[in-house]
Amino acid sequence: MKNPVHPGTVLRDLYLGPLELTITDAAKGLGVTRKTLSQLINGHQAVTPDMALRLAEAFNTTPQLWLNMQQNYDLREAEKKVKTHTVTHFWAPSQSRNAKVV
Repeated sequence: MKNPVHPGTVLRDLYLGPLELTITDAAKGLGVTRKTLSQLINGHQAVTPDMALRLAEAFNTTPQLWLNMQQNYDLREAEKKVKTHTVTHFWAPSQSRNAKVV
């Protein structure tokens, strides 16, 4: 998996920057505090469903875009930390990882 960037970086570089929006002005427009938006932009806070709805409305995107970016970022960060080789397998080698759950 390619190293996904934090959604805050995307917000800063692809949305706020080109629109020449300050964090203060963007925070006001989104209805959040400057501190909240600053933490998101600097990668210290995750995109929540609430924030995803606000960003989608403000920038004509979808909440799923923001939540998917966050999920991809979180999964990559977890992959760096979790030692899956220490996990016991509870499936037979003949089973597919994508087996249908009934």
